[in-house]
Amino acid sequence: MDLERRNEELEELYLLERCFPEAEKLKQETRMLSQWKHYIQCDGSPDPAIAQEMNTFISLWKEKTNETFEEVIEKSKVVLNLIEKLKFILLETPPCDLQDKNIIQYQESILQLQELLHLKFNVATEILLRQASTLADLDSGNMEKVIKDENVTLYVWANLKKNPRHRSVRFSETQIGFEIPRILATSDIAVRLLHTHYDHVSALHPVSTPSKEHASSVTELVKDDVENVEKAICKEVEEESKQQEKQSHLIQEEKLKVEEEQDDTEVKMSSAEEESEAIKCELEMKVLSETVSAAQLLLVENSSEKPDFFENDMVDLFQFTTLGGVYHLDILELPPQCKPVKGWMIVEILKEGLQKYTYPPETTEDFETENAFPPIEVTLEVHENVIFFENPMVVRWDAEGKHWRTDGISNVSYKPNERLVTFSLDTFGPVTLIQDAHINMPYQSWELRPLDVNKVLLTVTTVFTEIQIQIKENLCMLSSVKLKDKKHISLLEGTWMTPIPFIIALKEAGLNIFPTRYSHFYVVINNKVPLVEVKAYRQMALLSSTFAFGWSKWNLLCNSTKVVFKVREHLPEECTENPNWALLMFSGDRAQRLKIKEESEAFSEALKEETEFHSTLYHMVRDFASKEAMEKVRSSNCQFVNSVCHMLLSTRLLSYS
Repeated sequence: MDLERRNEELEELYLLERCFPEAEKLKQETRMLSQWKHYIQCDGSPDPAIAQEMNTFISLWKEKTNETFEEVIEKSKVVLNLIEKLKFILLETPPCDLQDKNIIQYQESILQLQELLHLKFNVATEILLRQASTLADLDSGNMEKVIKDENVTLYVWANLKKNPRHRSVRFSETQIGFEIPRILATSDIAVRLLHTHYDHVSALHPVSTPSKEHASSVTELVKDDVENVEKAICKEVEEESKQQEKQSHLIQEEKLKVEEEQDDTEVKMSSAEEESEAIKCELEMKVLSETVSAAQLLLVENSSEKPDFFENDMVDLFQFTTLGGVYHLDILELPPQCKPVKGWMIVEILKEGLQKYTYPPETTEDFETENAFPPIEVTLEVHENVIFFENPMVVRWDAEGKHWRTDGISNVSYKPNERLVTFSLDTFGPVTLIQDAHINMPYQSWELRPLDVNKVLLTVTTVFTEIQIQIKENLCMLSSVKLKDKKHISLLEGTWMTPIPFIIALKEAGLNIFPTRYSHFYVVINNKVPLVEVKAYRQMALLSSTFAFGWSKWNLLCNSTKVVFKVREHLPEECTENPNWALLMFSGDRAQRLKIKEESEAFSEALKEETEFHSTLYHMVRDFASKEAMEKVRSSNCQFVNSVCHMLLSTRLLSYS
């Protein structure tokens, strides 16, 4: 392939790939518009990006006292929304646009909000337990209360009668409950299960990995590029302004000349200004393009170092993921009860607030039998929007070491139809359910095909499931989930979201098909060179409005510097039972159509007859595509192309299939 044609092809690809910085520019404008909308709304909620507003919000809520559980739940919706917004700012803003001080500020705000929210739930629980005697059940004489909301569910039981035979606690209309030992059945205690449908506990685990250093080094490189181009812009602008000054001096000197000549000079000046603005705009787009490319490369790069060593009973959160939120299990000391006195309700308020009951006690010398403090049997309900492909593992939080552990838990059983998990727990505290984060990796196959103008369907097939995702403009939607040939109804189906919130939502539902930079330590993968992957995904996204792409078994047999996949022009009227696929091989800077077919017996890199090498996938498919198809490609929506590319980069289909 001659050098001249190669340069022409790369020049044309560069123009097509301008859609990526254009999409990023639209994102920036959307973020600015969102801030402006929040400002003019004046609804009383703080702007999460402004430290002063956040500090004021937190301070005012700290000062507010005597809130009921229902009031705290209502306030928690605002708090959780602020936490979510702060997390998305950190995830969606390009690294070069985030200053270190802002990252620290946002992370501190998230932590403060999480801690304050949990403190408020504890205070509200204490207020509720002070009224336990007035809320007692007529049959059992004990207090039982269930409060349900979209983000939180509270189950609380107060032992008012202290009946030694009443050891089985089951909350009404549920199978959730506890089997408590005799010593607790005769004590002034309350048992609380606070199920938060979110996980604010795992983030407390200290993580020291090289990823931050790596990300910061890439960020620094991008910042250097930005600074260099900005200097170039300044230089260009200075030169233009000097020229304009010279022109203006000439105009002053020639002021007595004919008016027609003056008009002509003004036209020249305005055209010079327009040219200056165009150069500045072009350089800014170049900076944005380099920023986007660096961010995309970061998504597919593998870490060279495995995360810190974990002890046998510690949970590796790079290998496992928590699902369904956190169950805060607590045995609490029953606070003094309200007493009616001459028409008044008198209550003693303890200065130290809500106190946990230590079980088993730190010293057991006063007790005769060894088995006086047996494990407590607990039955929990798995959140309805979470999928477990294998029986869930139950883990407990070690507050001292700040990590999840598997010890101290026994007799775990799971009923998938009832979605109930039962286990015995040595000591109470936060517990959660975990699943292997890579249970759906590597994928068995995948396909990306057009549905309509600027709309595609991505299908990923794994050992356990088939996940279908629709992508249009800057939005993604879970189209369907199939489990063992049966369709599973997910609450996420039919909901359009931008890519990053969508990916987080799928992960939280147990549908994780998004590898991290550490996933290759836990999954056997067909690793490809990151730059080759990025170039392939970018060009596949450019062509996705008209061309279908699919998994090929030959991708396993070519080396790490090349990728192989199926491609065909998508024609709405054609029969999809026996589609005519072409096999393409791409190395990042050279594309070719292979002679072999998917059904061939052996792999060969031989070029198909009457075809030639090209520098890009775009020019490769143009050889056998219709004019209408290529016209559609050139008119694709930039946000749509960017969203498809982001989903391909996030799933890493070419390395994890």
